[in-house]
Amino acid sequence: MRPVDPTRTPAGYIGGKRNLAKRITTLIETVPHITYAEAFVGMGGIFFRRRQAPRAEVINDYSGEVANLFRILQRHYPQFMDTLRFQLSGRREFERLKSTDPSTLTDLERAGRFLYLQRLAFGGKVAGRNFGVSLRESSGFNLTTLAPLLDDIHHRLTGVTIENLPWQAFLQRYDRPETLFYLDPPYWGSEADYGAGMFGREEFKQMAKALAELRGRFILSINDRPEIRALFSDFNLEPVELTYTIAGGPNAKSAKELIITGNLG
Repeated sequence: MRPVDPTRTPAGYIGGKRNLAKRITTLIETVPHITYAEAFVGMGGIFFRRRQAPRAEVINDYSGEVANLFRILQRHYPQFMDTLRFQLSGRREFERLKSTDPSTLTDLERAGRFLYLQRLAFGGKVAGRNFGVSLRESSGFNLTTLAPLLDDIHHRLTGVTIENLPWQAFLQRYDRPETLFYLDPPYWGSEADYGAGMFGREEFKQMAKALAELRGRFILSINDRPEIRALFSDFNLEPVELTYTIAGGPNAKSAKELIITGNLG
């Protein structure tokens, strides 16, 4: 293991792990492993907050937008910053980019579009984005403050393998006795929040079966529901109570979550 500097995520993302990050990253540090493999990386709410890294790191997301953004930040960082240099923050531009088909763009333009929308979308939403406005903070897309963060992320991604696979294929490809998987799938009841066809409720049952057959170790975070407890009853279930606020709002909401682990010894 080697020390790494934690950094913030490049943008907001629904289901981010800000409130659970310290607990999960501390748990990860206690588990011996040679390969760290994250199946649903999203914007990296756990990955970028870790303080130690093993010899090999692999991040994955079935979203092509996520995988493309991280590949561009890793491999084409100077050119990417050039594409962002004259980008203005505003509702009209947000709506224009939201309505643009990403398949018509270059990879650099596509990454810029995705980052822009996620930085400005209310609550980090992916499906059904709305333009977010704060009367207490500067714009979410301010290159003066964003550039140092993206530079940190660029350096952190050095040597990291970036995949764009269904989680089933990802587990099969990287399963070894020395691998530690971290999984943060869509929560029960929120399967459609990441877009059509990204994740189905029937996949929870498939996931429990796949995890039972792993040679490696795993940590999974999910909302605490009776259905989840029943499906994953063969593993260690640690309940966690948290308090959330939406987009920095004043109204706090309590939530119950589970940290599910297997083969940790």
